[in-house]
Amino acid sequence: MVAPPVVAEGRGAITRRVPEGWKLVALVGTLSIFGPLCIDMYLPAFPSISHDLSASASAVQLSLTACLVGIAAGQLLLGPVSDRVGRRPPLLVGLGAFTVSSMACAFATNIYMLSSFRFIQGVGGAAGIVISRSLVRDLFSGIALVRFFSTLMLATGVGPIVAPQIGSWVLAVTSWRGVFVVLAAFGAVLLFTSWWRIPETLAAQNRSTGTVLSTFSTMVSVARNRAFLGFALAGALGTSAAFAYVSGSSFVLQNVYGLSPFLYGLAFALNASGMIIGAQINGRLAERFGPSTLMTAGLITQASGGLALVAFVLSGAVGLAGVIPALFLVMFGNGFVGPNAVSLALQRYPEAAGAASAVLGSMQFAMAATIAPLAGIGGTDDALPMAMLMLACPLAAIFVRLVLSGSGAGGPAGGTAVTEHMMTAEAG
Repeated sequence: MVAPPVVAEGRGAITRRVPEGWKLVALVGTLSIFGPLCIDMYLPAFPSISHDLSASASAVQLSLTACLVGIAAGQLLLGPVSDRVGRRPPLLVGLGAFTVSSMACAFATNIYMLSSFRFIQGVGGAAGIVISRSLVRDLFSGIALVRFFSTLMLATGVGPIVAPQIGSWVLAVTSWRGVFVVLAAFGAVLLFTSWWRIPETLAAQNRSTGTVLSTFSTMVSVARNRAFLGFALAGALGTSAAFAYVSGSSFVLQNVYGLSPFLYGLAFALNASGMIIGAQINGRLAERFGPSTLMTAGLITQASGGLALVAFVLSGAVGLAGVIPALFLVMFGNGFVGPNAVSLALQRYPEAAGAASAVLGSMQFAMAATIAPLAGIGGTDDALPMAMLMLACPLAAIFVRLVLSGSGAGGPAGGTAVTEHMMTAEAG
């Protein structure tokens, strides 16, 4: 951990200190769970949304895609902006947009209106995702960065665990529209908390001073770095395996395997806990094995789980007794992939953490937006498309990982071995 700075802000010289230890993890983690909350909380309501708005399974999943596209686009916009004006202003504006659009979703009268508001909701939620990563990069580096992101999975992992459960509880007393009312209330509370507790972590002298064109030029430069691209794309593909599960699991587990919304929430929570367990093991092993090795191990674990899932779905003999452990294994592997992909990619750009975080996050959510609707192409009663995606994504990630960011991706900022040596040195 670093010594948190004291920042004087505003005319009244409001003094804000960066929270330490678990307080910092909780605060940054709460900002980071916008993705899980936006995505997971309304999953149990997919069948009822489909019925209420007379929409097909793929059309309902497009509302998820709209949110993912919004999150990707929002990061591309807000990440570089935070490098220029500081972290607080775009964070507060984004949280405000999230709150308003969440309430608007509750009043949608058709699937197209819902998808449009979901896009805006995603753009607003992107502020919490991209700026929380930039804030952490402002404060940490080296192995400390890997460990913090792994610890952060405790907080971000809570989102996928509790979000479907909260959605199920809300559905027990009201309709799917109540889910978005709850999301709006969460956004309002976090908006106030962020205004009150989060200081500016990017000093004025460290901010980008170039033109808008130079800002986007920086993003292009980041995206063209061979090693960065390898880590970012491999991480995005590995995470897309989890998004395929998120998109398809509601229909698969409820319609194909007959789980109630409540039992679906429990199954979803169980599999999400696999990601948390994997991330915590990853944090303990980071210094010994290095983030590059652990990321590859996570992708292989995901591919193994995906292969088992395809086999169980095709055979149909084992049912949930085989499907649930296979899903757990994919999510367990994702606990290794996410923290290491982020830390390895962002480590190269301390002076442009917002831009690098934006490129990284937009790749992740753009990939997920492409993958999500594919899980439903077989209709509401077919588990095979989801299973095939959960196998194909980590296999593609392993290929990209080896080709773009393997030991041959050298260069001043490029090689894996160079980066891990630098991380170890900084940790010492």
